[in-house]
Amino acid sequence: MLRLAERQAEFAAALLDSERPAPSGLIGPDGTPSARRFAVYRNNVVVGLIDMLQAAFPAVRRIVGEEFFRAMARVYVARQPPNSPIMLGYGSGFPDFIGGFEPAATLPYLADVARIERAWSEAYHAAEAEPLDPAVLAAVESEERAKVRLLLHPSVRITRSRFPALTIWQMNVGDGVPAPVDLDADGEDAILIRPEAEVEVRSLPKGGAAFIGVLLDGGSVLEATKAALTADSRFDLSANLTGLLQAGAIVGFETQVLGRRA
Repeated sequence: MLRLAERQAEFAAALLDSERPAPSGLIGPDGTPSARRFAVYRNNVVVGLIDMLQAAFPAVRRIVGEEFFRAMARVYVARQPPNSPIMLGYGSGFPDFIGGFEPAATLPYLADVARIERAWSEAYHAAEAEPLDPAVLAAVESEERAKVRLLLHPSVRITRSRFPALTIWQMNVGDGVPAPVDLDADGEDAILIRPEAEVEVRSLPKGGAAFIGVLLDGGSVLEATKAALTADSRFDLSANLTGLLQAGAIVGFETQVLGRRA
């Protein structure tokens, strides 16, 4: 006789693989085996997960069409079923899956568009925090500024793409109107943040994504600036700090002398 864990594993595997038979021992209300009932349940679960992905990636769906999207999502669901009862996290691997999905290879930017949509969802559900008053940061002594570690809003996400993925995403959400895009144009990086009720998506200047990435990893302003200048020698520290403050992306800072400010 199978143990409970083995029966659960058998049930989960059969649930997402239509080629598998119904798990042994399942019976209907009449006390007899019912493969048909299980098939209906299996279909409802898969369809529900596909619907969830479709709602979370509207631009991707619009770009490829509903039929293609649902077929692609069905493959993803079979390969990467939920591993947590908290469904907000489901679909985190979908952008990487798209990047390796051979039928979508003719749309090399599609995975990056999906990354923007996933980042949007994460930003939307992130914790609240009060943006820092710019005057507080301005009061830091000039010789201490290089040591400052900026604390960013919990919702801050960055996306990077060698394609104009942000432009493509903007044309395929809401009232956006699709238009021809030069895929050989410069790539686009973006910051997503939810300082209040709505998620804001902003284009980042060259070097900006590298700068923010180091800050998110706990690096100092000096370390972040070095990374940004390596990415692009035209990086403007003052302009980028101003942009982050205006977006409400900075919620505090730390220095060796002053400690944390918020």
